[in-house]
Amino acid sequence: MAHLDLSADVVTLTQQLVDTFSVSHHEQEIADAVEAALRTLPHLTVTRRGHTLVARTDLGRGERVVVAGHLDTVPLNDNLPSRLEDGVLHGLGTCDMKGGDAVMLKLAADLTEPNRDLTFIFYEAEEVDSVHNGLRKLTESDPDLLEADFAILMEPSNAAIEAGCQGTMRVDVRTTGERSHSARSWKGVNAIHRAAPILARLNDYVAREPEIDGLTYHEGLNATGIRGGVAGNVIPDECVVEVNFRFAPDRSEADAEAFVRDFFDGFEVTVTDMAAGALPGLDRPAAKAFVDAVGGEPAPKFGWTDVAQFTKLGVPAVNFGPGDPMFAHKQDEHVPVEHVERCERVLKEWLS
Repeated sequence: MAHLDLSADVVTLTQQLVDTFSVSHHEQEIADAVEAALRTLPHLTVTRRGHTLVARTDLGRGERVVVAGHLDTVPLNDNLPSRLEDGVLHGLGTCDMKGGDAVMLKLAADLTEPNRDLTFIFYEAEEVDSVHNGLRKLTESDPDLLEADFAILMEPSNAAIEAGCQGTMRVDVRTTGERSHSARSWKGVNAIHRAAPILARLNDYVAREPEIDGLTYHEGLNATGIRGGVAGNVIPDECVVEVNFRFAPDRSEADAEAFVRDFFDGFEVTVTDMAAGALPGLDRPAAKAFVDAVGGEPAPKFGWTDVAQFTKLGVPAVNFGPGDPMFAHKQDEHVPVEHVERCERVLKEWLS
């Protein structure tokens, strides 16, 4: 089992986490290591559900803050082990989001007498379909463990606050035809050719950019895959275009689905996955206090994050973590050391 040294500095701890393989559905080793580290801390009560860990103080403070981060990564892309060069840590998960996890572990170890009660959540399976998401599962099995006045998700946000998040929806848009031998193609109907209007509509799509609580969100509707074909000498009778819709948080899931079905009117549309967005909620007192502590101007979160899980529970939440989200999931994924150190410093000061 990997060993995590909670006495090490936050950058070294980030490297230890990065070098512990944890691609989605393979989080056993890292979850065991995090659990072993947390159970050495007598001021925390630790609960495990699958490969998700919850560690809580119970000091009777007047306010409780949740700090959460996922343990899994996207698949390996020749970007392990980690390497530290010129103040930048490179490697799978450095940005998304083991730098944030390291900050959480340092806070958990060092803040024995915080000014607010704290709940730390390290969870599994964020990078895959929402049915597997460890935080979502907690909202159903143990919602009491997520009760709080405010939540901070340590997703990469350039060590600044990104508020709310957009929703995400995946659909299959399907065409059908009739098989025939490709030497006698006129005897069949080519389903792949029939998908051309789907791609044309996507190419002509103009993104909506609503302003919410002073933040401008940017929607996106894109083909992310296409599948079809039977054999090299057969006219295909089916083609499926996989489409991802990223929708602003002022749309409900029902509104998003209605928009997509209308956009692809005339085609068969099947929803395969959906997660609601989260409104910024910057008007809530706890959120305002944290914004004041961090400083700077909050920005909108364009990608989906698990702030939406907290929003469903009525807990205001923001994204605040080290790393540029533009480098998440890329082969050259990396995190500036100064981001990791800033997040640790800001949170320690606010919670001390």
